[in-house]
Amino acid sequence: MKTLLCALLCLLLSGFAAAETWRFAVIGDTPYDDYETSELPRMLDVIAAEHPSFIVHAGDLKASTTVCSDELFRSRRALLDAARVPLIYVPGDNEWTDCRFGLAGGYDPRERLDKLREIFFAEARSLGQPPMALERQAGSYPEHQRWRLGPVLFLTLNVPGPNSNYGNAVEPSAEFLARNPRLIEWLSEGFARARQERLAGVVIVMQANPSFAHDAKGLAHAGYRQLLDTLRRETVAFPGQVLLIHGDTHWQRIDQPLRNPLNGRPIANFTRLETFGYPFLGWVKVIIDSEHARLFRFEVRAYGERSNVWQRYRGGR
Repeated sequence: MKTLLCALLCLLLSGFAAAETWRFAVIGDTPYDDYETSELPRMLDVIAAEHPSFIVHAGDLKASTTVCSDELFRSRRALLDAARVPLIYVPGDNEWTDCRFGLAGGYDPRERLDKLREIFFAEARSLGQPPMALERQAGSYPEHQRWRLGPVLFLTLNVPGPNSNYGNAVEPSAEFLARNPRLIEWLSEGFARARQERLAGVVIVMQANPSFAHDAKGLAHAGYRQLLDTLRRETVAFPGQVLLIHGDTHWQRIDQPLRNPLNGRPIANFTRLETFGYPFLGWVKVIIDSEHARLFRFEVRAYGERSNVWQRYRGGR
């Protein structure tokens, strides 16, 4: 009897030991104005106090009408680099594709993207303190990055809104034609690695909202069509959970908008997390829980003097 009790106790203890959790934080579409620029460092300190493994910033680190100067880029780099945990940043349209507009300085978008790469992606590591080593796609797209946390593979994609810089004409832009195959390759390679290593989850971080509602109606935007087709195919073939993190449309939400075209139903192992965005400041804690049925748990945190307004606005939607 004593031996049996010991065996049962060992089984119970091993079950408890197998349950593990990991944490990371998600922000994006910030800072846009003076208030957010002054408050974001304080929010980063609040996030760091909860000891996440890292923070991801899903792009748009300035307003679209703010001039895309080298000085602005360097000041934003310094702000993010001061975070007391590693921070991984993904380029947004406000930092390069929208820089073509007069209020943003009238820059050439490709030149601004190259400047972002010089300032933010010169080394294969994160921002923040201490920096974290990252794997990068070989070649001209160092912003495509990859790393692991527990049983989950993370990867970043340079997909800016609106429409991934496809262009306004019927024919896609030359920049899109060069970048899109590389990001599709990086996405597919990530899923292949996750399957090979039998990982429990894949997390994809990009800036653009790829307009799932239009895709579900068969009206996918040209710049997102191949991306969504690849994401759908890879998610259905993946035995674990898939989490897509994006910003762009400034409406914090967590849902399952990716549909199976055969039956119109949500793909069960796919979740979308959209970040907070101007004028509301906030963050989302994501908990990777090996015992949770969906692998990911979420804690949504509005921040600062606008948080009460956000609660009322959210309740009215």
